[in-house]
Amino acid sequence: MAMQAATSDKLAQWLLNSIELDAAALHVGRYCGPWRASTAGKALASFHLVLEGDCYLHIDGQPPLHLQARDGVFLMSDVPHFLSPSADPAIPLKRPAMRPLGGAAEPDSAGLACGFFRFSGALSPLVVASFPAYLVCRSGDAALGHTAALFDMILAETGGDPDKPSPLIARLVELLFFYLIRHASQREALSAGLLALAQRGEFMALLDQMLQSPGEEWSIARMAAAAHMSRAAFCKHFTGAGGVTPAQFLLHLRMRLATQRLNAGDSVEQAASHVGYQSHAAFTRAFKRIVGEQPGAYRRQLRAAG
Repeated sequence: MAMQAATSDKLAQWLLNSIELDAAALHVGRYCGPWRASTAGKALASFHLVLEGDCYLHIDGQPPLHLQARDGVFLMSDVPHFLSPSADPAIPLKRPAMRPLGGAAEPDSAGLACGFFRFSGALSPLVVASFPAYLVCRSGDAALGHTAALFDMILAETGGDPDKPSPLIARLVELLFFYLIRHASQREALSAGLLALAQRGEFMALLDQMLQSPGEEWSIARMAAAAHMSRAAFCKHFTGAGGVTPAQFLLHLRMRLATQRLNAGDSVEQAASHVGYQSHAAFTRAFKRIVGEQPGAYRRQLRAAG
């Protein structure tokens, strides 16, 4: 059990590190009266932090979710939703102007920090797919008690123009998100994705070997043998747990590690060799398919940025 827990933690830490996140605070302030707010329709993941008061999150097909002060919700994709002071979604509401935080709060008011975040990196979509449509951070959750300091720091940055929040708030939101997904990966039964695979004991040794030696010849037969399964059983259970076929997983894994090598200063040839490609053309095709651009262009952008 101790070895299994150590392997699971090692994989979880690596996978969480593979997420590249960029958050942006849209507005931070207070809504009063019969208000309604939403970040839906922008084709982005988004967040809402309740800094003062309380409100309800309404998501299509879900019961209203009561959010209190120092609770937060991270919507992992562009989910139709809105926030309001009422549990009844049918009450007609509007979005009024947001007021600065500070001073006495009015009835039915809520202080909010709302914004968007983007995932990047070749493996991020597979990691994100491990989680539910939204994650909730509860102030009363003892396992997340240390996040109270982040809320304190966010509150310390509020009070100015609601539509021009401090850029530091977005960085603090990113930290809060990483704490939350680490907590979720340890506590929740994840339905699919890389972390879901890491939770399956039969795949732990295989994933660890693939992370350590991505350039080796990872045929389906070898993967199945490492998991102590037949080829047919392995493909069925791996795809069911991870949401991708073994070949797709291997491709994304290799390209993610290739980007890390390029970030570390390797040449395109060195990165390709590290992940098992001897053909420059084959590596270029695979890299562009997953990352979205050719490895040479990716490396030139890194050098220009540096």
